[in-house]
Amino acid sequence: MSEPRSAPTVGQVVLGRRLLDLRERAGLKREEAARILRVAPATVRRMEMAEVALKIPYLQLLLKAYGVEADEADAFVQLAEDANRPGWWQRFHDILPGWFSMHVSLEGAASLIRQYEPHFVPGLLQTEDYARGVLRSGAIGQTRPEDIERHVALRMQRQDLLAREDAPRLWVVMDETVLRRPVGSAQVMRAQIEKLLDATQLPHVTLQVAEFSAGPHPGTYGPFVLFRFAMPELPDMVYSEYLTGAVYLDARPEVAAHLEVMDRMAAHAATAHRTKEILEDLRKEL
Repeated sequence: MSEPRSAPTVGQVVLGRRLLDLRERAGLKREEAARILRVAPATVRRMEMAEVALKIPYLQLLLKAYGVEADEADAFVQLAEDANRPGWWQRFHDILPGWFSMHVSLEGAASLIRQYEPHFVPGLLQTEDYARGVLRSGAIGQTRPEDIERHVALRMQRQDLLAREDAPRLWVVMDETVLRRPVGSAQVMRAQIEKLLDATQLPHVTLQVAEFSAGPHPGTYGPFVLFRFAMPELPDMVYSEYLTGAVYLDARPEVAAHLEVMDRMAAHAATAHRTKEILEDLRKEL
């Protein structure tokens, strides 16, 4: 059997979808592909759904059966070998939940990240001290000092993507509660506000605050993140977290509903310019 792992990389998801497309273009059913590999049809399904890593010998047999030319097959195999390599975040496997590993992979591959956050500053914009304060509250179910420091290090390394040349566009809507809830000392909060103000200067970052005075809005059910990708094989995806795990949604009706709510919240919230003024006023208060 192909080797299982806690969560696929984006590269494995893309290749799995391409493999499915190649099989269907060749006019073969999963049962026929399974006979070529001498495995159960469920194994082929798991390869196509990126539920297991792609074993190169299996992949080579399938590409030949699907009529893929040698040069194209060699390139596909090289991509599979690259995709099977552990992502940088897997160095944190000791503290990184499997359900969040996929989130980090999607985050790094996205061209657009839209996020609604009602409780805390998003991880991509947190300072170390603010992140440490959130984690010490037990928000992730782990409070051992060594685990907290590992989580802080992971969170800080995730932020490197905003400094890349091909950085994704980050568009965040935060409830005013995020800014009013103290995490740590006044100095910690002031530094966090400074970091948010610095983020407003980045051309690929948009911040908006949903003010108390504006009343209720359609996103009050809970936080979520919408990912969009440049790769045509990957549809828009929504990540929604709960106490002990998360769900990833890619069905069109579900994604469309979240996108509509996100657009309505963006129209409802303070503009980016007004948000900057809110942050500057709050900095003066601290």
